[in-house]
Amino acid sequence: MRTILHFGCRPVAAITSLTFQNTERVFGAIHESAQSVRAQILPVIEESPVAGVKIGMLPTAEIVLEIARMIRDQKLPAPVIDPVMRSSSGFELVEHDGIEALRSELIPLARLITPNVPEAEALTGVRIEDEQGMRSAAEKLREMGARAALIKGGHLNQKSEVGTQKSEERHAIDILDDEGEVTVFRGEWIDTPPLRGTGCMMSSAIASNLARGISLPESVRVAKQFVADAIRYAPKLGPDPVMRELTEITKLQE
Repeated sequence: MRTILHFGCRPVAAITSLTFQNTERVFGAIHESAQSVRAQILPVIEESPVAGVKIGMLPTAEIVLEIARMIRDQKLPAPVIDPVMRSSSGFELVEHDGIEALRSELIPLARLITPNVPEAEALTGVRIEDEQGMRSAAEKLREMGARAALIKGGHLNQKSEVGTQKSEERHAIDILDDEGEVTVFRGEWIDTPPLRGTGCMMSSAIASNLARGISLPESVRVAKQFVADAIRYAPKLGPDPVMRELTEITKLQE
């Protein structure tokens, strides 16, 4: 919501799941019902027009189906979908039948879907080891019905390729396939500990800029820079790694 405010839009949100987590990992979750999610959304869209829709974690098939139904029935803008499936610490955030419903019911409604590499592999079955794999997965997502797909390369452990020469400098690479027109975004690789929430920030920034009438490629470019700055200047939260190491050494000595 802070991201949406940053880009000059008024955010409203519906809660799909109550998660139990800290800066290191997710411990568990209790999911809302489809009826509860619908009851949160209807008063908002009845009050004023909606300029953009961003969808994040949808944990169950019934919630996915309800969201797809509301987008169609209420004629909401084609959504930007961030297909959150698993936390960075490995906690499964979506039930298996929820992923199937996402494929069949929600992806065909998407203006844009923004998976990272593991999410794109899970959705498409395409093995991604390089930029060509990212292009193939993006094309597959469009074949599944999405107007555009942005494959985020933060999990891709490779050196950047420029022309036929491989560069030793590592880049943050994202591939956008917008109705068949492919754009490659290359940015600075910022070597920091993993920062949670960057995917949510990215999709929210894109959705906000689309709502303001900015083109999709430019929305992605601006969002990518915004997230890069957030990573670069992020406060170091969570347990102090030095103190944690000293604690572990003390335990071993005991």
